[in-house]
Amino acid sequence: MRNSEYPMLKGITYLDHGGTTLTPRSLLNSFCHEMQAVLLANPHSDASNPSASAIMVEETRHQVLRMLNADPAYFDIVFTANATAAIKLVTEGFSGSEDGFDYYYHRNSHTSLVGVRELAARSHCLASNEEAEDWLAGRASNVLGEPVSRRSILFAYPAQSNMNGERLPLSWPGMLRDSPRHPNAYSLLDAAALVSTSPLDLSNYVLAPDFVAMSFYKIFGFPDLGALVIRKAAGHVFDHRKYFGGGTTDMVTCIGDAWVARKHSSLHARLEDGTTAIRSILALKCAIVTHRELFGGLGKVSEHTSWLAKRLYTRLISLKHYNGAPVCHLYNHPDSTYGDPTTQGATVAFNVCGSDGTWVGPWKVGTMLRARKIYLRTGTLCNPGGIACALGVDAELLRRAFNEGFRCNTEADMIEGMPIGIIRVTLGAMSTMEDVDVLINALYQNVTEHNDALKPSANDYNNKVDSVMTSN
Repeated sequence: MRNSEYPMLKGITYLDHGGTTLTPRSLLNSFCHEMQAVLLANPHSDASNPSASAIMVEETRHQVLRMLNADPAYFDIVFTANATAAIKLVTEGFSGSEDGFDYYYHRNSHTSLVGVRELAARSHCLASNEEAEDWLAGRASNVLGEPVSRRSILFAYPAQSNMNGERLPLSWPGMLRDSPRHPNAYSLLDAAALVSTSPLDLSNYVLAPDFVAMSFYKIFGFPDLGALVIRKAAGHVFDHRKYFGGGTTDMVTCIGDAWVARKHSSLHARLEDGTTAIRSILALKCAIVTHRELFGGLGKVSEHTSWLAKRLYTRLISLKHYNGAPVCHLYNHPDSTYGDPTTQGATVAFNVCGSDGTWVGPWKVGTMLRARKIYLRTGTLCNPGGIACALGVDAELLRRAFNEGFRCNTEADMIEGMPIGIIRVTLGAMSTMEDVDVLINALYQNVTEHNDALKPSANDYNNKVDSVMTSN
């Protein structure tokens, strides 16, 4: 199946599915067929008589809700450019309020979640899972060090860390909603990393997040499209949003008394500014069907990638220099267990050490691997809080590193002998054990220091098990 569906992988080992996964040939064929068979008119051209494109958009919207087990009576889907655009849309709703909002975010937050703090009246980074749970339970409600505010509160966190794959509790939004200490608080879940290889179940609307951001290219490879899933009970947050775009209003005046009447038929009608991305949404419709046909659904993908990640993790920790010193230092959370998809995703984060314990810069390792057509991710991974905690560096050192010329994923990625970045492997639905073997052998042959008299064969690291999934 991999040879026929992913010809771009010939001679290449691709291990950056967390950046974007790859597009199968059958999805492109399906999309091209649909593009030639369906007339895609602008859905705004005749709203009283919906076109084929308008019907297709609504069908796809319901397909996404079904994929998430989300009842359309309680949830709506707003299509966006990507997960970051979905997060920005939520921020526009909260920042439009006269009183502003307070913002709490987990240390594992992607940069796109961290950036929300710039529009908040007050913000605080929850530096550990324990601090987050204490705050959610009301045991540390005044962590901002000021009197409790009457402003709305937005609490944001990733379902899965994009840095090391740690999966955080999906029970947190329910805890927040049940807490009497946080009566005007809302939850924003960044699900982009999680849903790339795992299902998300929103069937219990009482305990579900108020807002979920996601990107479809991380699941399917194509199209470049995202979505914001909104719990309708929280939809009033967007009453404060200032901006409006084409297609989201019933009436606008410009001369004299300037006013606007926004659409209220649905949240997506009010929030999808401009012409709907009809071609991308058609591609999404094709992608959902194709992905299910190829892989049997995200549940099967989760089983497969969890199995592979556990084996990769085990192989990396078994790599030793001639003197027994470890080759790799891994950055998994102590509460996460490889092979357990409730606590750990298909991501392995590590750095490389010499036999004397000195660090090898991640940029240098990444360059060596790319020369061997092995593609993964190095740098700070758009996860500033997670990286700082994993490496044990503080804001002062990072500022000094910046002033001395450090920039993410460049050759100057060491300060005082310590890396300011990591190496990240993310597996996908079409990853195989052979991909793991290629990476391990490259590290063994090019990084591991050997005593020639005791040097084993590189073949000792081969274990040609292909997959726990049935391939076509």
